[in-house]
Amino acid sequence: MGRSITVHLPPAITPALSGLPAAAPTFTGRDDQVRDLLQSLAPPATTPGPATPTPGVTGLGGVGKTELAVQVAAQALRQPGWFPGGVLFVDMFGYDSERRLSPENALDQMLRALGMPGEHIPADLQALTRLYRSVLDAFAEQGRRLLIVIDNASDHSQAAPLLPTDGVNRALVTSRETLGLLGARFLELGVLDVPDATALLHRALTVARPTDSRVADRPDDAAAIARLCGGLPLALQITAALLAEDPARPLAAMADDLQDEHCRLDELSYVDTAVRAAFDLSYRRLPAEEARLFRLLPVNPGPDISTAATAALVQGKHAVVRRRLEALARSHLIERGSVYGRWRMHDLVRLFADELSSDATDSTEASGRGPAFTSLLDHYQTTARAASAHLDPTADCSTGNSFPSRDEALEWLDGEYPNLSAAAFAARNAGRTASARDLPLILERFLDWRRHFHHSITLQTMALEAAQELNDDYGQIRALNALGSALREVRRVQEAVTAHRRAARMCHEADDQFGEAVALANLGNSLQAARQFEEAVTVLEAATRLFQELGQVYSYGMAMGSLGNALSHVRRFEEAIHAHALAARICKDQGDRHGEGMMLGNLGNSLRRVGRFEEALEAHREDVRIAGELGDRGGGRAWTNLGLALEQAERFDEAVTALERSLELLRDTDDRHGQSVALGSLGNVLFQMGRTDEAVSSHRQSAEICRDLSDRHGEATAMTNLASALRRSGEFEEAVTLCRPAAQAFRELADQPGEGIALNNLGFALDELGRWEESISVRQRAIQLFGDLGDSKNEGAAVTCLAMALVHLGRFKEAIVALQPAVQFSRRLADRHGEGMLLGHLADALREEDRLEEAVSVGRATVRVFRELGDRDNEGAALTNLGIALGRSHRLEEAVTACTSAHQIFRENGDHLNEEKVLLILGLLGAGG
Repeated sequence: MGRSITVHLPPAITPALSGLPAAAPTFTGRDDQVRDLLQSLAPPATTPGPATPTPGVTGLGGVGKTELAVQVAAQALRQPGWFPGGVLFVDMFGYDSERRLSPENALDQMLRALGMPGEHIPADLQALTRLYRSVLDAFAEQGRRLLIVIDNASDHSQAAPLLPTDGVNRALVTSRETLGLLGARFLELGVLDVPDATALLHRALTVARPTDSRVADRPDDAAAIARLCGGLPLALQITAALLAEDPARPLAAMADDLQDEHCRLDELSYVDTAVRAAFDLSYRRLPAEEARLFRLLPVNPGPDISTAATAALVQGKHAVVRRRLEALARSHLIERGSVYGRWRMHDLVRLFADELSSDATDSTEASGRGPAFTSLLDHYQTTARAASAHLDPTADCSTGNSFPSRDEALEWLDGEYPNLSAAAFAARNAGRTASARDLPLILERFLDWRRHFHHSITLQTMALEAAQELNDDYGQIRALNALGSALREVRRVQEAVTAHRRAARMCHEADDQFGEAVALANLGNSLQAARQFEEAVTVLEAATRLFQELGQVYSYGMAMGSLGNALSHVRRFEEAIHAHALAARICKDQGDRHGEGMMLGNLGNSLRRVGRFEEALEAHREDVRIAGELGDRGGGRAWTNLGLALEQAERFDEAVTALERSLELLRDTDDRHGQSVALGSLGNVLFQMGRTDEAVSSHRQSAEICRDLSDRHGEATAMTNLASALRRSGEFEEAVTLCRPAAQAFRELADQPGEGIALNNLGFALDELGRWEESISVRQRAIQLFGDLGDSKNEGAAVTCLAMALVHLGRFKEAIVALQPAVQFSRRLADRHGEGMLLGHLADALREEDRLEEAVSVGRATVRVFRELGDRDNEGAALTNLGIALGRSHRLEEAVTACTSAHQIFRENGDHLNEEKVLLILGLLGAGG
């Protein structure tokens, strides 16, 4: 039976504070955690109530749990009235088998520190606990609140007896374990980020030697060290000690020494302190099966691992493996991942586990690593194949597939992709050539779907090399097709063409008609990217014929979509529209929503090229809707196409919204080429809205991206657009500087429309600078180009500008020759205002050449056009010029009538300057007033 205990406290207790270690001056980067812990230790605002959860700190060995507890305790003691009774600090040495402190011994020490005479201290744990808590109660009653820091407890039984239960005194516990049964509120302490880790390194060096400026002088090298230490405070402190010991040692040399993974843990050791030893204390406590699992986890080469993959790795049951992983996480030898069921290791812990596994035996296979890796590769390949099948419109996933839906398949692929790619490279390095070939090929559709094109190039190059080593022609063809498609998407188009030609040749030599058709379809797409459109049409027509002969309906539809794009580029728009509509219908019938959206986007582009804007908008909106429905990261291109159509339909506000959304998606997927196109389109819209500075910025960004991608055509397009915006800003010299190389690039790329537009822009800039002779030469080349293309609109614009330049130089005969066809162009385009302006210039030129009767006739036509348009200002100007021509023809009465009508118009419009000018002319005609 228990008995009552009456405790008489000594008048002064001095030992309590003496046990708290000194707070380190290098402490940094834990402001949020310090604030949270202090808040949990603050005295209650009201009278004591039920005990609140004890705060605790848990985390990996070496992460700084003890230092955080000491810093918090020191700050708490400095708060007035928080802990007037002082602090008790006890290191339980929970992970040191030789120094581990039992709760009985800990309680004995603490009672003595609290002033209890040794002869009154019992030996029994229950009695010790009762006495200890009675003493704490007495301190509480006297207003002498205590803080008890229980450091390095390894389990619930070691810490629980030391916790106060009076609701006044507080404890702070640290442990590498998550002590779930302790009833504590644990703070999971992570590693430091690079800035904080660098700050710790700097502080530690300057504490040792205040003049040490190595971190400040070489911040990049310091950041490299911080990363190589994985942000682990213990590793950083050891590194700082090594650097402080040798002030001449450059940080770069330290980083180089840490770079070698095989020696990194050897480097992270100083006297009797080592990172390896800190980890070993936790490892030694593991049961055999958990220890084996821990040793095998580094076999997975990726950044984290799922429970399912771990079960495959160790060939164990899912539930059993899950429980073992949970136990390792409680010991903080591994960490829980960002989502449930995923696990990761700190880099240094991974090296430690890898060492243990490698040292287990001289034979890698005998240690279990080889079979474990084989099992893991089998799991990744089998599961990735099942998931990727959901991205193949021709695959039947209704039965026998482990993923119920495409969404779940994509979710798995997204989560495992870093592991899958790492596994492929690890397989290559381990001589598992078949896996190095198969994993990239299995991932081909996923890499395309998620637009991981740069990664795809690396992986498919490896697959191609592996297939060559295996003498596997089929594998080589698949890898070449996948590689070529990825190269095309990052604008390495000539390499893409080479890869697809090689694949087509291999299929032809092997009499593989289907494979040849696939390779030809891919080749056609790459030829278009290389702007070899005529050859692309020929190649794609051959591909569609082969698919049709083989009865491959879906592949035929996809090839028809590509053919439609090529036909559009060679201005065979009606054929292109037919091809796109057919392709979209086939994709819809085959249930390929992704392909249907892509074909509708292509259809919209062709409809836009022939001015059928409403139909184009309908197609593009459906493409956008499908991309959103599928969660397709290629949806950025769909939004770009919609923005282009809205621009041409002059719905500029909607176009800006669409293009800004496009850029968000394209940046999310790091689609640099897509970004350049969207930025160029956005710049054009902003220009038309009068937002010139924003337009200039967009075009500059577009040009910069194209330059980075070595996309000459895209860069030339961006430079041409930028020049237009700069002209409006008055930056004529820069516009000239941009247009010349743009026109040259278009010429070398055989893009006649692009060259013509660049030359027209160059001419405009030269006109503004008064460089008429240069402008005339440029316009003549542009007229020739647009004439060859049958582009009446742009040809007319070039002819008009040529005529204006000739007029400015007083070369009126040549101007008349240029202006006459320009008038006809305007009439064909139903541009009445343009027609009137050109007729006016023609009348002036005829008058200057003394062809007065023609000048009068053309002048009357000019007046007629502006009168019909209701353009009173230009009608007045035309009447004035007509009056001058009539006056020079000595038809004074008609001249006076024309000028009087002009005077009346200017007076009505309040145009005093022109009113005065006409009065002067009337005075010269003898009809002043």
